[in-house]
Amino acid sequence: MATRTIDFQPDPVETFDSAWEQFASLRSRCPVAHTDAMGSFWALTRYEDVKRAASDPATFVTSVQNVVPKVAFTGRRPPLHLDPPEHTPYRRTLTPLLSAERSEALAGYARDCADRLLRPLVERGGGDICGEVASYLPVQVFGEWMNVPENWVDRLHDSGRAFILAVNLNDPEAMKRTSLTLYDMARELIALRQEHPLDPATDITTALLANRDRGEPLDPELIVGMVRQVLVVGIVAPTVTTGSIAVHLSRDRALQDFLRANPQRIGAAVEEFLRLYTPYRGFARTAVHPVEFGDVTIPEREAIALVYASANRDETVFPNGSSFELDRPNIADHLAFGRGPHHCPGRHLGRMELRVMLQALLEATPGGFELAGEPVPARWPEIGAISVPLRFLP
Repeated sequence: MATRTIDFQPDPVETFDSAWEQFASLRSRCPVAHTDAMGSFWALTRYEDVKRAASDPATFVTSVQNVVPKVAFTGRRPPLHLDPPEHTPYRRTLTPLLSAERSEALAGYARDCADRLLRPLVERGGGDICGEVASYLPVQVFGEWMNVPENWVDRLHDSGRAFILAVNLNDPEAMKRTSLTLYDMARELIALRQEHPLDPATDITTALLANRDRGEPLDPELIVGMVRQVLVVGIVAPTVTTGSIAVHLSRDRALQDFLRANPQRIGAAVEEFLRLYTPYRGFARTAVHPVEFGDVTIPEREAIALVYASANRDETVFPNGSSFELDRPNIADHLAFGRGPHHCPGRHLGRMELRVMLQALLEATPGGFELAGEPVPARWPEIGAISVPLRFLP
């Protein structure tokens, strides 16, 4: 067997900026790159290549491996782990419950949560915006959206964070252990909804139990897998993106002051922050036959990382792609929420959470904020910051 070329190695000791710099280098010198790390995979770093793979589910499947490093050791979790048409009944059940209207209806609740979480930091003059605020806000909002028992919120936060930490440490045994804890919570919630169903138009668990595909109930184990997936999938991205935004605004006081004085521009700023600090670099596909990208042929059945975070900085699509520019004319083309049949169904909820979180932070810090220490970077499959200590200025 021929020796596989190694084009890059993920840095085991990253800084907040180093991963972005590595992808900029790959885009210019080796946009379709191979590494033997994390079980061996290919990385697509340019916009058009990533968009092509995300948009062609017949060639690039998600059912073999959906993320780099591989973390699904404990069962299939729809809809992300399934390909069309198998994934479609689950996706069809989920999407209406995450509409823009349903998401915006939670904005007031999210703002109350953000203000409450920020209050201790304001009293102390600062703190970790990720660990103390941004990691809790999406759990509380998701808990409200999923109608979980109120006393589950802290448990869900701790269990979700433990799983995310295991993924960031690339610790397979810890991934399995923490994932199984989340499966236990999913089964408890399903049992609760079987005994006390809610309106399927407003409750995802009840909707999954009530849904039919060609007249038949959905697979019970896949329902468990989907509830398990939904419990945690919306936690990490808002946390990491909020951390990255906080780092950026700490470094750019003029932009921080502008947004504080012009809150009506926060929504547009969030869209550019999503492009600039897309939180995922490791969503994966597998080609069902050899595929060519330029002069590179990727063999079938080998993991391919769709590096959305790199694609969204591709200078051929977004000029000065590594810089923040408010009101980019083609901002709607960014891939922060993916493309194709796995286009993120929670995009409206995620946008709302980031907008509310940023506005609450700016209003809570009229004197401004700055970094109080080095941010802790996220690791594959995420990118950005998972811990950002801030100092609130008088």
